[in-house]
Amino acid sequence: MKIKVVIHETEEGGYWAEVTAIPGCATEGETLEDLMSNLHEAIEGCLAVSLEGTA
Repeated sequence: MKIKVVIHETEEGGYWAEVTAIPGCATEGETLEDLMSNLHEAIEGCLAVSLEGTA
């Protein structure tokens, strides 16, 4: 599954990203590698919450 994300650099150093297809789903990381790992967790969490709300 492909999900579009928008990655931003922070002024302090590091990155944050938002998942455009899932309102309110965002995360951050000090490096791009951290960010990508955190994104996977954030997306899983956001989708799990969405599924729980429909059950």
